[in-house]
Order: sequence, then C-alpha cells, then structure tokens
Amino acid sequence: MFTGLIREIGKVKKYQNSILSILSKHPAKIGDSIAINGVCLTVIKLNSDGFDLELADETRSIIDESKISGEVHVEPAMQLSDRFEGHIVQGHVDCVGEVKSISKRTNGVDFIIGVDAKYIAYIVPKGSITIDGISLTVNDVYDDAFRLTIIPHTLEQTLMRNYKVGTKLNVETDLFARYIDHILTHRSKSKKSLSWNEVDAMSMGY
Repeated sequence: MFTGLIREIGKVKKYQNSILSILSKHPAKIGDSIAINGVCLTVIKLNSDGFDLELADETRSIIDESKISGEVHVEPAMQLSDRFEGHIVQGHVDCVGEVKSISKRTNGVDFIIGVDAKYIAYIVPKGSITIDGISLTVNDVYDDAFRLTIIPHTLEQTLMRNYKVGTKLNVETDLFARYIDHILTHRSKSKKSLSWNEVDAMSMGY
C-alpha cells in the first residue's frame, strides 16, 4: 500500500524485455514493492546506482509507454510504523488519462484531465485521486474529465511542473468508490439490497 506522497524523482536507466532499471538513491531490497509513476512493481535486482523491477503483461497493457521513460516518481510502499498521509493508494492503475488544458490561477494551476467516461463513476468531487503516483484532490467532475488545482509546492516537488496539453497520465481512481460500485452492482444483479449496517461497516473500514 502507498499514500501518494512522492519520495524521490528517479530516472529510467533502461527498459527492455519487461525489465525496468531505475536510477535511484532509495535503499531498496529484493522483493520490495515500489511505485513508479503510480505503478506498483516488485524489486528483482539491486544495482550500485538503483534497482531493477519487472512489469507484468497486465501492467504493460494498461499503462502508456511514455510513463516508463525519462524521470519518474518513486514511492516505496509504506510500513506499518509510518505516519499515514495522502490517501490509500494501491498502485493499481485504472486507466491512462490525458491533460486537456492547463490554466494558471493566483495560487496554483488548474489541470483538466480527460479519461474514458466509464471511469467517471469512480471520481468524486472533493475526493482523492492518484495521478502518476501523486495523491491529489478532485475539484470538479465532468462527463469525461475532471479538474485539479495544483499548489506551487506540489508543482515544484513533482514532475507535474513539466506536464503539457497532451501529456499522458497514469490514473488510479478512489479505492472506496470502486469497492462500493462493485458491491452495489453485484447486489443489484442478485436483487439483494445493501443494509445500512453494511454501508456503515464499509465506511468505518475505509
């Protein structure tokens, strides 16, 4: 599990035959889970200047290959002793989004991010979303897009400072929204309603 707080900007050294080599100062260990641009991957080899990870076929079929080149966001999986910040992030990318527009504000920058309309149900106004591994708050939601307002600190500390119209993004929607939608959909098919006790239990669990 991750929190969506970027710990380091690493760099792709090489990507070949599903093996991704990252230049990083993070003291990784074999078997560690590390999110690279929001994608949860497993460390399979340690190098003097970083580590290697392997991408499964399923992962490669979802993400855009532009996300595994150049500079990348690096976040090690959180430990039980860590302070919990950001929001619950699995590192399981739902879809590839695209920057549709960028507008400067007085104290930040607005990004309109386009996604396939079928994912909008999992994107909630004032809720959380993960963009290339960054935990962010959704301001507005449209038919096939949503708006983020990024403060100067986040721009300075992440690769969002380099994003342009047309930039592809790894998008992980809200975990709770996906779970609720899945439960309600399958309960509807079985014609069994969700009790208030079950709704309360899910809310408390989140």
